[in-house]
Amino acid sequence: MTEKAGMTIGAFMAEKQVKVGLAGFGTVGCGVAKLILEEADSIAAKTGLRLELACVVDIDIESDRPVKLPDGILTNDINRLLNDDTIQIGVELIGGTGTAKEVQLKMLRAGKDVVTANKALLAVHGNELYEAAHKNNRCIAFEGSCAGGIPIVSAIRTGLTANNITAMYGIVNGTCNYILSEMTSKDEDFSEALAQAQNKGYAEADPALDISGGDSAHKLAILASIAFGYEIALSDIFVEGIESISKNDIRYGGEMGYTLKLLAIGQKDKEGRVSLRIHPSFIAKDSPLARVSGPFNAVSIFGNAVGQVMYYGRGAGMMPTASAVVADIVDVAIGNSATTFRHLHLKPRSEVESLIENIDNCVSRFYIRVLAKDQPGVVASYGKTLGDHQISISGALQHEGSGPDNTVPVVITTHPTQQKNVTAALGELAELDVLSGKPVCIRIVDIPEDNN
Repeated sequence: MTEKAGMTIGAFMAEKQVKVGLAGFGTVGCGVAKLILEEADSIAAKTGLRLELACVVDIDIESDRPVKLPDGILTNDINRLLNDDTIQIGVELIGGTGTAKEVQLKMLRAGKDVVTANKALLAVHGNELYEAAHKNNRCIAFEGSCAGGIPIVSAIRTGLTANNITAMYGIVNGTCNYILSEMTSKDEDFSEALAQAQNKGYAEADPALDISGGDSAHKLAILASIAFGYEIALSDIFVEGIESISKNDIRYGGEMGYTLKLLAIGQKDKEGRVSLRIHPSFIAKDSPLARVSGPFNAVSIFGNAVGQVMYYGRGAGMMPTASAVVADIVDVAIGNSATTFRHLHLKPRSEVESLIENIDNCVSRFYIRVLAKDQPGVVASYGKTLGDHQISISGALQHEGSGPDNTVPVVITTHPTQQKNVTAALGELAELDVLSGKPVCIRIVDIPEDNN
């Protein structure tokens, strides 16, 4: 009897129509439109919500796209979206931090909830936009902003809410991960691997934002703010890209048991101090993150109750990101996003700024490669320089053979020490007569084991 009653209620539950206005008809915008148009029946069957694409706004209404819209949907007039009171949800996929910001603010003032995948905008102006949303009793949903199809935002905000999150280590840029994977597996130079990434569509024609670490910093700013409950500014994050990485260092690191990844790292200590940084990192080959290859993303999070959890999947692209955006649209329509957003409480900047750890004070192990001249006293010379700066050597690797100026590459790994000690030592190493050229330095990151 109970089963029949339940089936009857489900079978005859009235659908709720949800009108959506989309601003931005680029790659992700096309994916979102495609999912709404093609999966409306499936979404309605699962949720009772009938999504309707009311209008799509873009400055370019002439170019061909991989999705065909019904007649009358595409327009270059943003007021079609803003002034239509039947449109409950505005989706901003314009990109950038200028026009997109104004459009989001106008959507909120027009009484529309906002869904966005604009990581740069949230990283730079997120605090202002969140305040505007609260003021207008609206919400902003942004699952698609950080890791494509990986539901990492909802995992942190709801699935892990009972935890005091102490650390996160993420591969959050598929372009860089593909390049480093190719350099590792095929012994390719950076330029060769970048060209391959561009040929396969994993890298833009201008890849600067990706390879400089900027894209990863945008994502870390968003994830760290919700994980640690702080108003994070982009300037809080130390950023170093992969442009100068050599295949030789990847090879030497591999011989010592390491894999090179561009990591987004957020750590919080017992006093609430937070370290935020993006940089190339040697990690142990048996680490789960070391096995994340190609254009895939993964984020490993440590919570005091759950221990270590890792989220893995496609971190970019039209359909993975569109999947996250449409999931946000449904979550907003159901009402979940409004509740979650209303309870988004971040410690204000006035209290946070003093808690951001300077990179100089961060403690790490380091990989240092120098070109040593083939003459007596070399080991003693660089050993003394490191020792003078409280740096202890944990291992060394030297290959036979002659390099420029009759030199041989020597790789040194250190015990944990502060960044400022290494910075000072590197400056002095560059001046030693027994060494040639500028030393190469890459951080070694020891991702903790789950001991819960």
